[in-house]
Amino acid sequence: MGEFRMRRAYDAPESADGARVLVDRLWPRGLSKDDAELTEWDKEIAPSDELRRWYGHDPAKKDEFVRRYRAELDEPERAERVRRLRELAEKQPVTLLTATKEIEASHLPVLRRRLQG
Repeated sequence: MGEFRMRRAYDAPESADGARVLVDRLWPRGLSKDDAELTEWDKEIAPSDELRRWYGHDPAKKDEFVRRYRAELDEPERAERVRRLRELAEKQPVTLLTATKEIEASHLPVLRRRLQG
């Protein structure tokens, strides 16, 4: 099983990051593509725009957000993306990146749990 790390896209890249994968639908404001040093940008594995807007990082909605995002990850296209990221992690660590300030309140912990299987 591969290693999956979680970091903010604004954090300076580290050698231990391995593959750096941005998993947000929107590009992080004020971050240049050069500074990001991404391996890839996977918009489609991120929560849908509708779910993202509904959640708005409201702690009262967290449990329902997790349930809905897990359901989105079960959709065939996203399930394929999960499989692909697992394959990438077999070769090197994968760092999941988001622009969100509070990573634990974001979709990253849900995605990482799914990736870890």
